[in-house]
Amino acid sequence: MSVITCVEDLRVLAKRRVPRMFYDYADSGSWTEETYRRNESDFQSIQLRQRVAVNMENRSTATTMAGQAARMPVAIAPVGLTGMQHADGEILAAKAAEKFGVPFTLSTMSICSIEDIAENTSAPFWFQLYMMRDRAAMERMMERAKAARCSALVLTLDLQVIGQRHKDLKNGLTAPPRPTFGNLVNLATKPGWCLGMARTKRHTFRNLVGHVDGVSDMRSLSAWTHEQFDPRLSWADVAWVRERWDGKLILKGIMEAEDAGLAVKAGADAIVVSNHGGRQLDGASSSIRALPAIVDAVGARTEVWMDGGIRSGQDVLKAWALGARGTLVGRAMAYGLGAMGEAGVTRMLQMIHKELDVSMAFCGHTDIRNVDRRILVAGTYPTA
Repeated sequence: MSVITCVEDLRVLAKRRVPRMFYDYADSGSWTEETYRRNESDFQSIQLRQRVAVNMENRSTATTMAGQAARMPVAIAPVGLTGMQHADGEILAAKAAEKFGVPFTLSTMSICSIEDIAENTSAPFWFQLYMMRDRAAMERMMERAKAARCSALVLTLDLQVIGQRHKDLKNGLTAPPRPTFGNLVNLATKPGWCLGMARTKRHTFRNLVGHVDGVSDMRSLSAWTHEQFDPRLSWADVAWVRERWDGKLILKGIMEAEDAGLAVKAGADAIVVSNHGGRQLDGASSSIRALPAIVDAVGARTEVWMDGGIRSGQDVLKAWALGARGTLVGRAMAYGLGAMGEAGVTRMLQMIHKELDVSMAFCGHTDIRNVDRRILVAGTYPTA
């Protein structure tokens, strides 16, 4: 593909270059994938109002997210197994984000470690944490994140149990991955990917192996991860994290106004309206449809962000117009990384920024801070 013009181009290229089990891991939802598809389609139904004869010079999409400067209201979302989309994937994505000027979030279930990111970048980054039964391991990860100058902790609240993802089941994908015969055959058709992985030492969950008691290799890691996600997660546990983390705390996985209010009471510096990319509760509302009610409920008490379904700068603009003061992109990052490595993530950010900038101008604005619901066609967007 000689010319990349949109995120969909990156997706097509990534599907060609990334082994099936890892591509499907990133590009799938749970059960029927209804919510996964709705995350995108509900954005597409929102219409923009075009304005003319407006001075479009000196445009700015700059903002801050959790106190960190951002060239646009976009951050890289935490995505597990990013280092299996491309060798050293998390490092490459973090470098692209730093150079472009947007925040990067590292997943607990990353292939590259907290320390890997700190050693290869100079900007502060964010670390995403799950509530685990092993509280001592959580405390050690928070301490490591502080030592690595992580400026915010993203606590994911919607993975107490794991949704049934049919593609992962059919591919035999496990954590950590144990390739089946069919997957090994598929790997043979991806020589570029295989060569890249042969050149790196980063092949396992480096945030965990060697850092968790009793986890020293892939076999012990598999047994540990199988039992760690804590189904007993409560707001008391969120308070436990808040007491131990003195930086910015972002709570991810909010889909109801009631939970948003509880998140504010728990001390969240920002909340992320998110259905986990349609990978957990299938049949749930899209994130963009849930957003307005949560914005109205929270008001100015904390920052409200969203993720799920963002594939263009117009999606970012629509989310901002509906009250989101930040967005997280995960799949679009994975597509770019799988397609072209660091250059693919950079290209993704460039395209989203260009689409956001130009669309904002067509709607009659030169500063993202002045954009609100008035740029949207009445009746085409969700309301509280």
